[in-house]
Amino acid sequence: MLMAPETMMLLTMLVPILAVPAIYATGGMPNVRETVTVTASIILIYLVSSLYSAVISSGAAVALRSPDLFPGLALTFEIEPLGMLFSLVASYLWLVTTIYAIGYMRGHHEENQTRFYACFAIAISSVMGIAYADNLFTLFIFYEALTLSTYPLVTHAGTSSAKEGGRVYLGILLTTSILFLLLAIIGTWYTTGTTSFQAGGIFAPETPSVITGTLLVLFIFGIGKAAIMPFHRWLPAAMVAPTPVSALLHAVAVVKAGVFTVLKVCVYIFGLDLLNDLPTTQIMLYIAAASVLFASFVAMRQDNLKARLAYSTVSQLGYITVGALLATSAGVVGGAMHIAMHAFGKITLFFCAGAIMVAAHKTEISEMRGLGRRMPITMTAFFIGSLSIIGLPPTGGTWGKWFLMTGALDAGQWTIMGVLMLSSLLNIAYLLPIPLRGFFSQSGTTGEIAIKEAPLPSLLALSFTALGCILLFFFTQPLYELASAIL
Repeated sequence: MLMAPETMMLLTMLVPILAVPAIYATGGMPNVRETVTVTASIILIYLVSSLYSAVISSGAAVALRSPDLFPGLALTFEIEPLGMLFSLVASYLWLVTTIYAIGYMRGHHEENQTRFYACFAIAISSVMGIAYADNLFTLFIFYEALTLSTYPLVTHAGTSSAKEGGRVYLGILLTTSILFLLLAIIGTWYTTGTTSFQAGGIFAPETPSVITGTLLVLFIFGIGKAAIMPFHRWLPAAMVAPTPVSALLHAVAVVKAGVFTVLKVCVYIFGLDLLNDLPTTQIMLYIAAASVLFASFVAMRQDNLKARLAYSTVSQLGYITVGALLATSAGVVGGAMHIAMHAFGKITLFFCAGAIMVAAHKTEISEMRGLGRRMPITMTAFFIGSLSIIGLPPTGGTWGKWFLMTGALDAGQWTIMGVLMLSSLLNIAYLLPIPLRGFFSQSGTTGEIAIKEAPLPSLLALSFTALGCILLFFFTQPLYELASAIL
């Protein structure tokens, strides 16, 4: 290894930021600009993969600390298994999304492409900071940076609907983080004297349960990116953004930062033992379970494909929050694994939605009968992504849901088990009819049907993520080991 692990960790946060001036400098030369973005994403993959090999395999500790920004408060970073898992998912999917975006942005003749790639890079840098944050203060700084850097992406089109979606996006995320999350962080620091993450939690056994219980409620509702109802409307509102942005929001960065933070707070701030003793844990668990079901019912009523996928994301995020609040080993492992499994499944579905819009100019599900004959690769990928979201073999989504069900069984939460099972049936009802009608229903046209797929970069990207859904079923051991090491 040529670099120290500490240097490599610092570079994971700096490389995407350093790419931004080069992206703007080459804005008038699209091929060069996109080469810069792809090169930066490849370098990031190398750095994160090397950290995985050097740190997780050997067990060596890697930590960084800035000078104090305020008395007793500094930006501190340390690699632990959950953060390693999140950074691996985000880094690999940045490259895949960039390749997809090259085909989509050009095929759809999008404006402001340079700003898109620059803001995307800033968002990925923020994600790396969130993944490696070693205290709540550091996590909050990068959490807010992610919100602000993705706002221009949500309003990318510049239309009145895009601006309205951006206002909802920014309003809900900033309101929840300032009114609830920041208050929870301050309350935690006042109660414990620290904001650092540590195994088993940081609250003393004698801390009154009314305090810890209230802080838990503030954290869960304050982490707005986890999209727990009723603070979920920002996610469907952001669907006005281009499809590569939707992929960023739903699979690569934003919502994953939310559920990652929920898991990290539950495991390293409260600890599973304390969570099991708090009465508010059960309340928040059932609210998360309600989000799983209600969002699924809303998804079934959506004819717009991206809107249906957006509410599906709200439901699937609830799975991960449920896994954290079950306060069992299997629940945490299932939640962590579902971060990766959902990322590959949902990014595949959004890639396919964008491909359909670019190649067939269709956005409504009711218009997609027979489309599988014109776009067989895209619809096959959609079918595979759907199986992964549902949790059926041979796709990776099977394992995340398996461990979540096991966690509910370990906790004796029969109602939660019923919710997870019913939700999976609802997943079947609102996802599988789309590819099945695409292949087996008549489109109303006669004569020979010409195959017309999306541009090659987009087609390669969605094929890769669909293949990833299958490979994660057969080669899940490294992911399971990372998830298990969290505890």
